[in-house]
Amino acid sequence: MAHYRHLPVWKAALDLAVHLEHAVRRFPRYHKYTLGSELRQTAQRLCRLVARANDARDAARAVALDELVGAVEEMKTLLTLAQEVKAFANFNEFAGATELTVSLGKQSGGWRRRVRPEASAQRG
Repeated sequence: MAHYRHLPVWKAALDLAVHLEHAVRRFPRYHKYTLGSELRQTAQRLCRLVARANDARDAARAVALDELVGAVEEMKTLLTLAQEVKAFANFNEFAGATELTVSLGKQSGGWRRRVRPEASAQRG
């Protein structure tokens, strides 16, 4: 198995984490230590989940990928909330984080479909 640092899904997760580290620095104080902290922690969790899914085998990989896909959805919700409460310094920071999250979601969803084709058949 390839080392996770060479995977495009890892690059997407890392890019999102770095982007959010920079964006949260510019959050208003009211949001920096609450919503900003949760965004940063969720982005870091996404990185850990990619590494865990890559190292796991069979059933454990499927579980890790399910958790990864769920965490991406959680990130989308947090980003929407941050935009609604005007935590981002500007729209471009929100848009950049959203694009990175959507890319990560597509990649993690595709990875999950390759590992668990029955999961996508049940949802369709």
